[in-house]
Amino acid sequence: MYNFKNDYSVGAHPNILNKLIETNLVPQLGYGDDEYNTEAKQILKKKISNPKAEIFFLSGGTQTNLIAISFLLRVHEAVISAKTGHISANETGAIEATGHKVIAVETSNGKLKPADIQTTLDEYGLKPHVVKPRLVYISNSTEIGTIYTKTELESLYIFCQQHNLLLYLDGARLGHALMAENSDLSLSDISKLTDVFYIGATKNGALLGEAIVFNKPEMATEFEFSLKQKGAMLAKGRLLAIQFLELFKDDLYFSLAKHANEMAMKIANAISENGFSFLTNSTTNQIFPILPNEIIDELSKKYLFYVWKKVDENQSAIRLITSWATNENEVNEFIKDINQTNN
Repeated sequence: MYNFKNDYSVGAHPNILNKLIETNLVPQLGYGDDEYNTEAKQILKKKISNPKAEIFFLSGGTQTNLIAISFLLRVHEAVISAKTGHISANETGAIEATGHKVIAVETSNGKLKPADIQTTLDEYGLKPHVVKPRLVYISNSTEIGTIYTKTELESLYIFCQQHNLLLYLDGARLGHALMAENSDLSLSDISKLTDVFYIGATKNGALLGEAIVFNKPEMATEFEFSLKQKGAMLAKGRLLAIQFLELFKDDLYFSLAKHANEMAMKIANAISENGFSFLTNSTTNQIFPILPNEIIDELSKKYLFYVWKKVDENQSAIRLITSWATNENEVNEFIKDINQTNN
């Protein structure tokens, strides 16, 4: 059965595996002091046009969110997130486990707007009987495949600056967001319009790994202590750095994300041509078609995917995710099956 459940069901791009083998017996310093860390960070700083940024490599998205957000907040401070945000819906209360409340906001498209944040600020106010909202968490792309435009991100960042809030961007699928056909953002824009963000590689070609970027170096003061205390400072830090080095030296990261998006859009176009609609307007590698339950039952005999949401008695939305490794032949087969089941 072909897997459309996630974009990390395979190992890693062969270039990464080859580089790991090539460098395997080259002795290096530990804990991120190796030459690969130095080179990878230099490349990323050029990509984001921010030579002063502080960059750290971590192994996974939940780990990155937990360590970064708990580091940035004082004990009484809280996070504002869309209700669909990963830290709100999918991280087993990781942020709350560090003592920081996640204030979940209902949104129509997974994206936060300044008005949403203002409503939360008005509700909580600045009084010692409730937590103090201090950090705004967004993701690009969102959990439902939508993306932020440059204007939307600028608006959020300006609002956060005016209200003494930190803007943190979860970039687990940042490559897919930036390579979406309607995206007008770049890595450089992200660095200018957020306080902290991370570049996700686990879901875009790496074995594992996320690169957290503090756009203002003073915000990262003594962050390495938090990394070590929370078990995220790997003795063999080279393993993470080598992957980012390989992904970004020739922009492989972006071409892999582009392929994933193209495969998703090919499926989406075929579904639209069959007269079906979508739960969200996604242009990334996650799509949410609404299909009759009998068609879903037929497709599930050959393909793995999540039934995301029941729409009514006869229809449900499913989630299909493509990846850098998605085979176009499998996409064509899926499209053929959609066409056949709809006739």
